Amino acid sequence: MTQTGPTSRALAALGHDTRLAIFRLLVRAGDEGLSVGEIGQHLGQAPSTLAHHLSTLVDAGLVLQERQGRTILNRVDFAAMRTMLDFLTAECCTGVRLASTDSAA
Repeated sequence: MTQTGPTSRALAALGHDTRLAIFRLLVRAGDEGLSVGEIGQHLGQAPSTLAHHLSTLVDAGLVLQERQGRTILNRVDFAAMRTMLDFLTAECCTGVRLASTDSAA
């Protein structure tokens, strides 16, 4: 597995409008998280559609799910989110130069 594997999977999961909206909503919800029903109320999506998209976010390592009785609570894995953001910004503003060639063609 390459170092970019988990980051690539996370970014691919966020590359869908509905999944990005779910993720951003869960970021706003914080550690309290939201149930599938609550997410559906906020986004106007059917529970079956949300279950599919949440499964993709869970598989990508961005969302954690916890069963509380009959309810499944969804939360952002903030450590995974920070890891992804750290990877994306690790070399921010360090400059990019082409290697100089000494050939006088």
